[in-house]
Amino acid sequence: MSKPRKFFALLSSVLMLSGLLAACGGGSSDKENESSPSASGASPSGSASVSASAPAPSESQEKVKLTLLVDNNQDTVIYTKALVDAFQAKYPNITIETETRPTGSEGDNFVKTRLATGDMNDVFFYNSGSLMQALNPEQNMIDLTNEPFQANVIDSFKPTVSINGKIYGAPVGSTMGGGWFYNKKIYAQLGLSVPKTWAELMENNKKIKAAGITAMIGSYKDTWTSQLIMLADYFNVQAQVPNFAADYTGNKAKYATTPAALRGFQKLEETVGYYNKDFLATTYDAGLKMLAEGKGAHYPMLTFAVPALVQNNPDKIDDIGFFAQPGDSADQNGLTVWMPGGAYIYKNTEHPEEAKKFVEFVASAEGVSIMGTVSKPSGPYAIKGAALPDDTPQVVKDMLPYFDNNQTAPALEFLSPVKGPSLEQITVEVGSGKRKAADAAALYDQDVKKQAQQLGLAGW
Repeated sequence: MSKPRKFFALLSSVLMLSGLLAACGGGSSDKENESSPSASGASPSGSASVSASAPAPSESQEKVKLTLLVDNNQDTVIYTKALVDAFQAKYPNITIETETRPTGSEGDNFVKTRLATGDMNDVFFYNSGSLMQALNPEQNMIDLTNEPFQANVIDSFKPTVSINGKIYGAPVGSTMGGGWFYNKKIYAQLGLSVPKTWAELMENNKKIKAAGITAMIGSYKDTWTSQLIMLADYFNVQAQVPNFAADYTGNKAKYATTPAALRGFQKLEETVGYYNKDFLATTYDAGLKMLAEGKGAHYPMLTFAVPALVQNNPDKIDDIGFFAQPGDSADQNGLTVWMPGGAYIYKNTEHPEEAKKFVEFVASAEGVSIMGTVSKPSGPYAIKGAALPDDTPQVVKDMLPYFDNNQTAPALEFLSPVKGPSLEQITVEVGSGKRKAADAAALYDQDVKKQAQQLGLAGW
């Protein structure tokens, strides 16, 4: 990302104008509340925050053990180990024991159960946005609003881990885009061009299928992956209905009765018949392998998949490109952006100061640099002064034109705390041809109502 400052300034403006409700909104795959792996933001050198929260000399030699909970995604496990090893080398008196949990709705329930039973780890990485808000931060997390390291966190990230004006998390990792990976070799073989409209994309699918190649990779064994087409369409929704996020949150707009929003479900329905035959049994990891090996032309996915692609298929990464999910007009072609997840501290931890040190380290320029040595970024970082590695893959750079031309919008889950927990089950039904788009949208509106009422939102 060559112009992170411009992007973040633009994104921050979009967030503020959209009336961001403080929380990355929507959970999607796993935790949009966690706003992709986040950590604490330390100063570029990491010294300002450390000195501010450093224990007295008499305490510094005390041996302390912290427990950390992260998801079991391969990339998360790899960069977490690198962060923990570096942190422990810097603070030898603090030991961190890492535990993993599932991703998706199973992982969400795991985290909620831990909090409900009072058995949560000292620090945990989780989504930002609506999923984070659903964890009742005021009751379960330590307020990090006044921690010095927050000065190093970009302003546009903070609302995604906030509630009632208080900040409860710090970013872990980079931003990401939601759209379509494509295999460049297949495109070149068939003489295809990157589509700027949905009609052009579907025409490409027809040509690919006619050539005897799998047009779209489905990995519905991991149900969260079924949501991407619907969620990545939000740029197109906002382009047509600028106030949708606020109206949706206030129960004034519905998916079933807002044509621009319903369109996301309709697009998903239109993809039926283009997937690999075993898409219901295919996993996310297997889907990435198919894409890299040219066994499928398209894979609707978040760019957080880039690190895994680099790790598992380093010799194929240059064969993969990325484009935003097209709308119905080439004049409104832009990218839906996801914020990184967050690092949070359990309110009842016995070692709050040590936990803050770790969160600060994760969100510092130093911590981000360490992550970058083992995990390729999926977009710009949310930490000031954190530069993208020189060897950032071209597939990530494919997002730059959208950022540079102000053609981005935050995913709905970052603008609204409302996201129904059953979305991934509903989108599996639509993508597999078992439920029509209009019926799915109406069902999702009912699902959303339950969560909005649980959150106590006005108007529901």
